[in-house]
Amino acid sequence: MAVKIYKPITPSLRNMTGYTFEEITKKKPERSLIVFRKQHAGRNNDGRITVRHRGGGEKRFIRIIDTKRDKINIPAKVAAIEYDPNRTARLALLFYVDGAKSYILAPIGLKVGDMVVSGPNSEIRVGNAMPISNIPVGSTIHNVELKPGKGGQLVRAAGASAQLLAKEGDYAQVRLPSGEVRLVQQVCYATIGQIGNLDHSNVKLGKAGRKRHLGIRPTVRGTAMSPRDHPHGGGEGRQPVGMPGPKTPWGKPALGYKTRNNKKTDKYIVRRRNVKSGR
Repeated sequence: MAVKIYKPITPSLRNMTGYTFEEITKKKPERSLIVFRKQHAGRNNDGRITVRHRGGGEKRFIRIIDTKRDKINIPAKVAAIEYDPNRTARLALLFYVDGAKSYILAPIGLKVGDMVVSGPNSEIRVGNAMPISNIPVGSTIHNVELKPGKGGQLVRAAGASAQLLAKEGDYAQVRLPSGEVRLVQQVCYATIGQIGNLDHSNVKLGKAGRKRHLGIRPTVRGTAMSPRDHPHGGGEGRQPVGMPGPKTPWGKPALGYKTRNNKKTDKYIVRRRNVKSGR
């Protein structure tokens, strides 16, 4: 996929880039694989905002993605590559030989007409899914399971890939896109290849309205607020933060503060993502 640069005939177009969609082969989604998406605008069942800066946006249908790949040893043909407004990756529409249809995340190199299959005896080929125990060490993988049978939870964004580093006993070491090395059970499934749409990170929105189309509302600076609304607020004119480090609206440190609190899974992390080099 290439990035499209717009001709700057208006100020908002001067810094705007977009997708060329050259890899998309089908415009409308498969009707049997979509469900209605109810918008909540970041509010809970009491109507109170629990997630800020959400609301509006274009109407979308949710595409039902097959992250489990549980149709074992049933070949499927790639019928189309589609756009999904709910995620950064592209989707591949599969037609199975038994008549079923499903969406999977489209990896690089998967084209219309290719055949994919999942199962322990699958060939080591882009788009095929199998247990990690059957994948050679050093392979590039995505859509990695954490619990057997639950479906892929890791490495699902555009351009993302993980690498299988080693196998020992019941676990394998997988290096995630963040740099973290984690132990994953070898019975868990993963898919061969790297997620497509590599140029997603190079796209510039260019204008505020395009952000609103995505359902993201404006963010107000803390320094522009009053002291009762934000720790950075108040003062005559513009003032510095005036405290040891920037804070969130709720008074917690905003930069470099560790929020992970899951001691049950600490033992599965071999190397943390934020460890500085040379240590």
